[in-house]
Amino acid sequence: MRNKLSDKAAYLLRFVLYLLAFIALYGCSPSQRQEEPSGPREAKGSRFYGGVLRINETEYIKTLYPPAIVDVYSYRVANHIYEGLFKFDQTNMEVVKSLADTFEIDPTQTIYTFQLKKGVFFHDDPAFEGGKGREFTAEDVKYCFTQLCTQSPNNQSFHLFDGIIKGAKEYYNASAGGKKPDFEVEGIKVLGKYTIQLLLERPYSLLLSNLARSGGFIFPREAYEKYGNEMKFKAVGTGPFILKNIDDNNSITLKRNPNYHRKDRFGNQLPLLDGVYIQFIREKRTEFFEFKKGNLDMIYRLPTDYIIEILEEAESDPDGGINKYTLQREPETQTQFYSLLNIHPVFKNVNVRKAFSFAIDRKEILDRVLNGEGYEAGLYGLTPPSFRWYDIHKIKGYDFNKDSALYYIAKAGYPMGRNFPPVTLDLNPEGERHTLVATEVQRQLKEVLNIDIDLNVVTHSDITDKCLSGNYAMIRLSWVADFPSPENFLWIFYSKQSTFKAGENTYPNIPRYYNPKFNENYEKALAAPNIEEQTKYFQAAESIMMQDAPIIVLWYDECYRLLQQHVENLPNNPMQYRDFSEVYLKPKATNIQNKEVK
Repeated sequence: MRNKLSDKAAYLLRFVLYLLAFIALYGCSPSQRQEEPSGPREAKGSRFYGGVLRINETEYIKTLYPPAIVDVYSYRVANHIYEGLFKFDQTNMEVVKSLADTFEIDPTQTIYTFQLKKGVFFHDDPAFEGGKGREFTAEDVKYCFTQLCTQSPNNQSFHLFDGIIKGAKEYYNASAGGKKPDFEVEGIKVLGKYTIQLLLERPYSLLLSNLARSGGFIFPREAYEKYGNEMKFKAVGTGPFILKNIDDNNSITLKRNPNYHRKDRFGNQLPLLDGVYIQFIREKRTEFFEFKKGNLDMIYRLPTDYIIEILEEAESDPDGGINKYTLQREPETQTQFYSLLNIHPVFKNVNVRKAFSFAIDRKEILDRVLNGEGYEAGLYGLTPPSFRWYDIHKIKGYDFNKDSALYYIAKAGYPMGRNFPPVTLDLNPEGERHTLVATEVQRQLKEVLNIDIDLNVVTHSDITDKCLSGNYAMIRLSWVADFPSPENFLWIFYSKQSTFKAGENTYPNIPRYYNPKFNENYEKALAAPNIEEQTKYFQAAESIMMQDAPIIVLWYDECYRLLQQHVENLPNNPMQYRDFSEVYLKPKATNIQNKEVK
């Protein structure tokens, strides 16, 4: 009798928690409570409606305006509000249709014609007449894609169309200084209310992947005209969740879009969740304790101090979980590295860059500092070992070699580090992980090269600003693929110019690296007719780049993620691409019943 009562009490407690979360998310007006029933309610296919998914990010967002998004934290929020013509399947990272219903590619592979999904509406917002979101059409796609071809400090996504869409470069040049060109982009054509056509300069096999990235998200003209620069925190899209509230630097609340256009395979109207509550707790220990107390439903990256304990506990659990949690673990399409500003008075010397790369013991960092929280030491190129057709072991990188380090620092004119000028490493901490690594790198450079570097801990937003402006000497970065291809890592080294002006935004070429041989092989890879040919040229380009040592590769990441066991349908993937539209929360009582059935 006691167990049955405790089960009922647990269910009631769960229901109350859902109700409280719902009230916090939607407020207390009677009309809202009638429109959006709270609490868990069973859907088809043994799924459940209701509940608020509670997650955390260790860094705050910089912007939600799609063309301006360059950081993963902003992308992970915007991805639930906006949609593009395509998106990624989070189970296998293949490109799948989103706002596009069907599409055709002509025999020359330079004309793409898209039929758009009908009956898709933008979120209700004051930007629209009467506050009601209107239907999405081909004109919206044309408007957003034209914005990508317009010069603006808020447009960091022109690279998606540069040299790819006909007339994109001409339009971009004509829009300099805020001018509005008196012509349209040649390669963007509206053929009907629900038909858009793109004309390419040349065949480009990654076009659909580009359209699935954040720069390809679609927003209404009305929102941009009303909010302008405020769109960094005013987001109006067609996605499964609506931006409800932003508590600056603390939290973001997303609520369910009741007019969302998709259903799951069982016929359930999506999304299943009532909302998503995103906190911004920077300390990993605090985040972990909040998760253990049940205040978070997911934790991504585990605190370094607890890695060994957690993994040992996981190995002892025959069900693959950690007591009442579920552990998800796999290699990630992410590389941790330091970018060296190649036009900096010190780091423009390739011998200095090579000396720094040889002086760092990456295996020691991975094993001792990170307690093994990583897939592999960064002994090769920037591309991680996440693409089965791309063998990174063919790329010669840098292993720890004291003799080589001393040889190159002497060749650079600083024997035994004498007279080496002051250098600062900028980093954001992400809990304590990056600070611990930077402190170890600082120690190794002193021990091996007799060189002192200063550490400057700043926010992720500051890191982004420094990268875009080139206001750094040495900076901590990680590169996460936003589509599954080595090209996503190598494009940050591509540049047509050999000189860079001070303060010039050269994104994505953060290191301000230039090598015409790299460019030549990179371009050949993009024009390759098949993946084998493409891989050959990408590997050649990456080998050339690593010989020049514009960056210091540290390690290739491995994704550790813990979920509360009531979280369902949230598969892990190497890109940490997250789609919450079909995530659902099982009531605790249901978990108990399922265990009894088993």
